[in-house]
Amino acid sequence: MTNLNVQIPDSLYKQIEDLAVKENIPLEQLVAVALSAQVAAWNTKDYLEEKAQRGNWEKFQQVLKKVPDVEPEDDDKL
Repeated sequence: MTNLNVQIPDSLYKQIEDLAVKENIPLEQLVAVALSAQVAAWNTKDYLEEKAQRGNWEKFQQVLKKVPDVEPEDDDKL
């Protein structure tokens, strides 16, 4: 494990501290989980942006034209 010493606003620290107490988990664990979730979100965003750049609108339209224009099955309706 690596220690990370950061400065954050007192108001944010208080929110994190209160949430850790509410969730009954150590403050360090809450911060690690929150940071992990944010990193995953950023990585996902970057991945999707890269995939979108490789996409081709014309090919997408060609694929959509192959889909039959029929009503969905009853168990597929929202």
